[in-house]
Amino acid sequence: MWKNKWLIALLLLIIAAFAACSNNSESKFDTPNNFKSTLDELDPDDPMTEEILYGEELMYNTNTMLAEEVGNELSCTSCHANGGISNTNSFMGVSGEFPVYRPRSDTIFTLEDRINGCMQRSMNGEKLDHDSREMRAMVAYMTHLSKGAEQNGDAMETLQTPSFDTVPEPDVTSGEELYETKGCITCHAADGAGRSPNSGPALWGDGSFNDGAGMGRLSKAAGYIQTNMPKGEENTLTKQEAADLAAYILSHERPVWDDHENDWPNGDGPPDIITQDRREQIRAGTFDWSEIENVVPKN
Repeated sequence: MWKNKWLIALLLLIIAAFAACSNNSESKFDTPNNFKSTLDELDPDDPMTEEILYGEELMYNTNTMLAEEVGNELSCTSCHANGGISNTNSFMGVSGEFPVYRPRSDTIFTLEDRINGCMQRSMNGEKLDHDSREMRAMVAYMTHLSKGAEQNGDAMETLQTPSFDTVPEPDVTSGEELYETKGCITCHAADGAGRSPNSGPALWGDGSFNDGAGMGRLSKAAGYIQTNMPKGEENTLTKQEAADLAAYILSHERPVWDDHENDWPNGDGPPDIITQDRREQIRAGTFDWSEIENVVPKN
């Protein structure tokens, strides 16, 4: 009798576990971690399929397939892991966020404008024609990933690039030590030049993003590092360690965005952009971190 009860209990547990797995697999847009790619389910006879798959290919091979437009050694997947199908800067729901007002340019931004913003800043390159096949394919790919996603509310907050509201005053020397001891060198190389656009992108130098990119902000770089690094040990760095690493990385030379004067025309720009002047002062040890409003000084 007891044996039968145990067998029944075990059977019920198996059924419950199976049901939970089934429900989870259907919740493709619950969070980026639960997102399941549906690219393999595309109808090969649908004209959209070829363009969606071309868009995916562009995400992984941006610097080679768009060599004339990309000015560094990065691809879209350098920041948006697994082609945007992950919890690292996911593309889930992104298409539904546009058009949107963009204070940095004081204008309404379309998804095409946002892609071109990355092309010019993160890729240190040139804009794509809105009517080009490449632009249309990227938009088709990102729109496909967004189907069924929550378009607003708390569910979308996890999809945004994480950023610190306040940043502890960084220690660049500590950041240099952490860059070695936390294994950053393994993927990004000792000279920051990187090893692969998709798995170890350049963090500074000519092959990296320019200082007009969002990652050129101390708070955004620190938030990204703490949330996503080191790979396999995400969210193990303290806020101070992430700030130290971000300051060390951003202290190095990188391409200069040549249109800073036209950013944030209403004067409401973030205070923690690490410009060329600031980089030089940081390396010289003369930069006053209290100059940045959202940096919390050490006691």
